Amino acid sequence: MSAQLAPKDYASSQEVRWCPGCGDYAVLKSVTRALADVGAVPEKTVFVSGIGCAARFPYYVETYGFHTIHGRAPAIATGLKLANPELDVWVVTGDGDGLSIGGNHLMHVLRRNVGCKILLFNNEVYGLTKGQYSPTSRLGTRTPSTPGGSIDTPILPGAFALGAGAKFIARAIDVDKEGLGGVLAAAHGYDGTAFVEIYQNCIVYNDGVYNSFTDRDKEADAQLHVKHGEPLTFGADKSKGLAFDPPSMTLKVVDARANPGAVLVHDETNRTLAGLLLALAPPEFPVALGVILRQPGQAFEKAYYAHQPTKLVRTGRVADALRQTSTWTVPAR
Repeated sequence: MSAQLAPKDYASSQEVRWCPGCGDYAVLKSVTRALADVGAVPEKTVFVSGIGCAARFPYYVETYGFHTIHGRAPAIATGLKLANPELDVWVVTGDGDGLSIGGNHLMHVLRRNVGCKILLFNNEVYGLTKGQYSPTSRLGTRTPSTPGGSIDTPILPGAFALGAGAKFIARAIDVDKEGLGGVLAAAHGYDGTAFVEIYQNCIVYNDGVYNSFTDRDKEADAQLHVKHGEPLTFGADKSKGLAFDPPSMTLKVVDARANPGAVLVHDETNRTLAGLLLALAPPEFPVALGVILRQPGQAFEKAYYAHQPTKLVRTGRVADALRQTSTWTVPAR
């Protein structure tokens, strides 16, 4: 490209139609900013979505887009990467779309390590269909479909991704411009499936569900921003840290200034540590944010073409393939 594009160049002319105050607006801003920062080429970038509030995303970015059916965005994205590995493919999904009807598709794109970025907007509710509880809704959540409180055990998206074999797992908050921007840039640069869970507020049906760690007066003690090679410390003055507790085989909070040697250092290649960090929950522990796991691995589409006689750069025409004389005759009985 001859000139660096600005964030506004990645914003489409479509009217953005989310509820006023929805966290999706902040995510959209962060994504267009990230696309500008990494120098994304619009004609080589594709956003694929399923069904839900988040699924409107492809209409609002000035790239190619595909609004697919419920839960099937990962399957479409896999086909895109196999057909044209040079495409920069982003999947936008929600906790309902991605983890309920689309759970099976999400699992397989993760284990295959397809070269796409998956942004899972987690608001712990079905927003588009008027507030039913979702796979990530907490126990006791009252919704139109569970007026007595949900009794379903919720899914932890990060733990799900880890169990499916994901090699890149990150977390961010919708309105955290710096934190989300850093995660998006890291996800874009990863060669394989980059799974990003975004804590997103639904102002209509589940407003304030993340207040326990997003409120200004709580975030310092309730958020752990992890960075590879740096101590796992948090608090306004970084006076708290996470250490390993051998008897329970879990993490514990320690005084980082009194016991600096006990504080763990973040290793984003360590799957065991990633599992422990993903399981942390307030009020006893902070919520881990940032790149929690990043391991090298061969992207699915590269492995596919490494074992196929088909050239990566194709010169044939679709019309010619459709007109081939591959016919057969069914014998009369």
